[in-house]
Amino acid sequence: MKLDHGLLLYEGKAKRVFSTNNTEEVLVEFKDDATAFNAQKRAQIEGKGRLNCLITGKIFKILSKRGLPTHFLNTESDTWMLVQKVNIIPLEIVVRNIASGSLCRETPLRPGKELSAPLIDLYYKDDKLGDPLITDQRIEILGLASSEIIYEIKELALKTNSILREFFLKAGILLVDFKLEMGFNLKGKLLIADEFSPDNCRLWDLNVDDSTQKIMDKDRFRLDLGGVLDSYEEIYRRIKDIAF
Repeated sequence: MKLDHGLLLYEGKAKRVFSTNNTEEVLVEFKDDATAFNAQKRAQIEGKGRLNCLITGKIFKILSKRGLPTHFLNTESDTWMLVQKVNIIPLEIVVRNIASGSLCRETPLRPGKELSAPLIDLYYKDDKLGDPLITDQRIEILGLASSEIIYEIKELALKTNSILREFFLKAGILLVDFKLEMGFNLKGKLLIADEFSPDNCRLWDLNVDDSTQKIMDKDRFRLDLGGVLDSYEEIYRRIKDIAF
């Protein structure tokens, strides 16, 4: 379904952003493109955009209901979302509950180890630099955010984690880790933005013991495990009717 929209403002790896007749709002179209390893690996998975849009809409509604500020306004169709226009802070905010991925490559932690407390890692969004891990002081030196905003970002990330860990458990799914992006709307309010989908989080099926078969997220694409769309569909099937 195509919606009436204005100019294409931005096209990323998985979404397109279009202007609307309201300067404070934009339309986001979710694409079927799949990428990994800084877009070095690419594919088209028909139906992925639809599922990412629907899952993101469900998650943002939950966060908003629990009082967290998000840019979400409405799901306009299965692949289109209306959101507040946001100036994104060039940071990837990663919250980790279980050791996996780069954390295990960069430390002696073994995959699957539960962390004693949620870990927040901040990465500088710059493809040319490889999105490096960045410290609070470097963030301030680069003028990306003040110490007060960094604190607010981390508090929002931890609140999001607390809410969503409980939510996914109700669906029999373990929230291993996830990435958030945040930014300021035109009124200067800090909002959770972008998306929350299996493309930017790790989700493991609590009903499955096998270490590869339990994977329900984009690692199925990264690791050539197959069944990407089936796993995304299963996530949405489990969460769509949960009242939370």
